[in-house]
Amino acid sequence: MRLLCLLQLVCLAGCSTSRLREWAHHGAPMFADLTVRELKAVRAYLHGIPELKLTDARSNTLKKNSILLIELHLPKKHEALRALDRGQAKPTRQARVIIQFGNQPMANISEYIVSPLPSPKSHTIKTFKGDRPVKFESRPITSAEYHHITNMLTKITTIAHKLLFETTGGFSFTNCSDRCLTFSDIAPRGVGPGERRSWIMLQKFVEGYFIHPVGFEILINHQDLDPENWTVEKVWYNSMYFDSVEELIAKYESGDVEKIKLPDHDDSDLFSTYIPRGQSNSPTNIHGPKLVEPQGPRYHIDNNFVEYSGWSFAYRVRSSAGLQVFDLRFNGERIAYEISLQEAVAFYAGDTPAAMQTKYIDAGWAMGTSTYELAPGIDCPEIATFVDLYHYYDTDKPVHHKNALCIFEMTTAMPLRRHFNSDFQGGYNFFGGLENTVLVMRTTSTVYNYDYIWDFLFYQNGVMEVKVSATGYIHATFFTPNGLHYGTKVYNYVLGNLHTHLIHYKVDLDIAGRENSFETVGLKFVNFTNPWSPKNFVVQSKLHRTEHKTERSAAFRFGKKFPRYLHFTNPNEKNKWGHQRSYRIQFNSHAHSVLPRGWREENGISWSRYPLAVTRHKDSEATSSSIYTQNDPLGACCIL
Repeated sequence: MRLLCLLQLVCLAGCSTSRLREWAHHGAPMFADLTVRELKAVRAYLHGIPELKLTDARSNTLKKNSILLIELHLPKKHEALRALDRGQAKPTRQARVIIQFGNQPMANISEYIVSPLPSPKSHTIKTFKGDRPVKFESRPITSAEYHHITNMLTKITTIAHKLLFETTGGFSFTNCSDRCLTFSDIAPRGVGPGERRSWIMLQKFVEGYFIHPVGFEILINHQDLDPENWTVEKVWYNSMYFDSVEELIAKYESGDVEKIKLPDHDDSDLFSTYIPRGQSNSPTNIHGPKLVEPQGPRYHIDNNFVEYSGWSFAYRVRSSAGLQVFDLRFNGERIAYEISLQEAVAFYAGDTPAAMQTKYIDAGWAMGTSTYELAPGIDCPEIATFVDLYHYYDTDKPVHHKNALCIFEMTTAMPLRRHFNSDFQGGYNFFGGLENTVLVMRTTSTVYNYDYIWDFLFYQNGVMEVKVSATGYIHATFFTPNGLHYGTKVYNYVLGNLHTHLIHYKVDLDIAGRENSFETVGLKFVNFTNPWSPKNFVVQSKLHRTEHKTERSAAFRFGKKFPRYLHFTNPNEKNKWGHQRSYRIQFNSHAHSVLPRGWREENGISWSRYPLAVTRHKDSEATSSSIYTQNDPLGACCIL
């Protein structure tokens, strides 16, 4: 009878584990990015509604109604949990759609929730906090607007052709063959809400053009939907400001402006290429180390559902922001409902107007859509599994990004744990060690000059890590002597500008259930009489725990003392030693605030005030940033 009971218990435990795994697998498609079929169906449905008057996004007119973005609209958490924890039916799949209504008296941006997928039949308008509208000026720049900006620059550079030709040693914006100029536009687009004025700087169009500024910057007002009404408001050349291109040219010809002559351009020794220069002592005819899987991969992928060494999770790459993980479980237990990239910012300083104005908020450039093809052996090991992605942004059909995400297992070249116990006679009593391998899910975002490499890492001991590596090119501006207060000279007439990166993640932890608490743990010195030597005292550290019961208490500002340990616990669940089951968040960052609190653009990234802010989960607070913040940080701050 006792053996029968034990067998029944083992069966119940095994059946329960199997059922949990089935439910996790069953629920994973809720979080999968929209398929090509779904994206096309949503577009067809909306274009079939006569009153919307939708036209192609890629047409060059700005006075049009067109779809800017289509992506998955996530289900509400409590609805998703019914499928994940009980195996019930999954919620209806829905799409979030952003439409630009430019062909009407009051141009605006509207968002729609379209369902059910894959065969949509209805739509509702998504509202924002206080029913505030989204200003049309806060929309991202589209290919159509860039088309007209290019046309305007063609007119401007035609007037300034002689100045640019002489300054650059033979480069021009048009009719240029292999000695062309290009441009970079700066954001935010203005200094107040509702503006659309962009500083634009010219560069030599060569490999690595980001670090080839020519010292010519223009402020264009492109707020009007008729490009014929766009104007040049300021011009900057050689540390001087002018009210028009014509004024600059007149003073250039009269000798009232000091002329710049950049060093002669030599394609054979272009400093900005990735071609190695200098002497290397590493042999180039011998391969470096490579990863191998002697018996194949130890992880399993089924569409967007991944399993590895006790871990399971669903993933997606959100077009407007990037990589996200859902229903993260270890040994069958959920640790987090969501861990997701929310925003990346880079705020600059400098002496030129473009440098002063540069405050990049990358979701505004649809950071998630810039997930380009990964190179085996460079971006990911050759053994990696590569996954294609599809995005619908500023387009009329889904765009295919081949091999844009990779998943692989790698060794850390460091033991997970080890101990050598010496017998102090040339031998040992015992030795034990565990090899440490980790699963990596990786994608990249190439936002203008920067290449962000996004890694989600899953360790065998239940640790999960998020990591970003920034590479690519620096965002450089033209060198001026005063610029040395704001950066470093990196080449002739090139300043590498001071800037600060901040990356924001959302972490929705569910430790042993949803009833979680948050506490910080510090150390305090205690001084007491030594019990076995009363004439002496013992000074040592003692744990000091602080439970945080309000969101205000659990928001830690930059500049204030940060707690040593951050614990998320379930007070109702204890381990076999009587401790509350918990997870710890550990920071490996020296980040700091990018602007003083409340200073203009800082209002649009209020999350940047805190290295950590703990809040209760609300479906209405799904994201911390938006695609509109970049071009209207003062206004978009208040609609989320």
